[in-house]
Amino acid sequence: MAEGRLKIVVFGSFNAGKTSLIQALDPRSRHIEATSDEGRTTVAFDFGRLQVRDRAVYLFGTPGQERFEFVRQILSRGMDGAIIVVDATTGVDTMTQHLYANLKSLDVPLAFMANKCDSPGATPEAIRRALPGETVHFISARNGENVHAALDAFVATLAAR
Repeated sequence: MAEGRLKIVVFGSFNAGKTSLIQALDPRSRHIEATSDEGRTTVAFDFGRLQVRDRAVYLFGTPGQERFEFVRQILSRGMDGAIIVVDATTGVDTMTQHLYANLKSLDVPLAFMANKCDSPGATPEAIRRALPGETVHFISARNGENVHAALDAFVATLAAR
């Protein structure tokens, strides 16, 4: 993106909390969703924008189902960084591993956000152990816990590059 702007794309499995994360960061965010057998789900993308440090940050949330790979590819174009949201109650699943491998091959700056850390059965430390050497922030998108601090830390690493 242009000077002073960052495009960050948010990835994750179905129901990991991508939409909730973007809404916690930007309450005026927009999303396109539909109802499926699995419940309400993003079918195109989420969009949020906010100011972090001296940067305009544009957040694009992707759908989590495999069938929307083409949407993830389109939204990934020109990204400055990527966030993978992982549900701390279910851990690093096959979809998360797939997303991680794809993003590593693109050599894009990456951060993980272990979401739902406040939920019963959450094991955020297991996510950190499953992703050695990667930055993992513990958050709760539903109540906003640590979401701004985690994004601020990630933007700081992007700005330092």
